[in-house]
Parts: sequence; C-alpha cells; structure tokens
Amino acid sequence: MVGEPDRAQLRRRLGRSDLRAVSEVRGALRELLRSWGKPGRSDIAELLTSELVTNALVHTDHDAILTATVAPGRLRVEVRDFVGRRPKLRVPNADDGTHGRGLVLVQSLADAWGVRAHGVGKVVWFELDGGPV
Repeated sequence: MVGEPDRAQLRRRLGRSDLRAVSEVRGALRELLRSWGKPGRSDIAELLTSELVTNALVHTDHDAILTATVAPGRLRVEVRDFVGRRPKLRVPNADDGTHGRGLVLVQSLADAWGVRAHGVGKVVWFELDGGPV
C-alpha cells in the first residue's frame, strides 16, 4: 500500500492467463478494504474486481495491471490490459451458461464505471461509494 494521508492503494501485475491471480487479488483487496465502507460494499468490490480481472485475463492474451485506490468514502478499481479492443456490454443469453455477465454486473452494482484508451490497450474501471466517513 502506498499513498497520501487517508488514501491507500493496491497495485498488482497479473500474469497472462494466470487465473489464480483472481483469488489472490480478492484476498489482497479484502485486506485493503477491511474497515472501509458500509456493510456489504467490500463484498461488491471483490465481486466486481474479480469480474474485471477475469475478463482481462481470459479475453486478452496479455498481462494486466490492477490498481485499487481507497480514499475516504470512495473506492476506484482499474484493470489495465494491453489490447485496444473495447469490451462489449451484452445481455446474457440463457444458453451462455455463466459467460457474458461480468460487465452487466459491473453496470448494475457500481456507482460509476467505464472504459478508456490507455496507450497500447485500455483501462476498465469502476467506482463505489463507501458511504459516510
């Protein structure tokens, strides 16, 4: 963790196709958010972070970088990958099994989210309001 007063940050480089990184990131995020936010907000943060990390590792054949920044009352999570193709928000089909629901979850549960170009690649991000400080 690095940061200014009242700010904490988690930053991890995730290896190409290393899906073990998903649970490792969840654990590190859980530790970072131990005393943050209203009840249930850190659980939502873990779920949404898992979705973004999984998407980056499954849908690109490259490494990814996770950055989670906690400030009083606010969390911002960014997952950067090195493929310029933007993710598509799609309505999941019952025949898709568990696929195609990640960005729908992010859209539904995050207070804000988006995608922006970043050099070679993109950053998919979300923000959560933790409630009163």
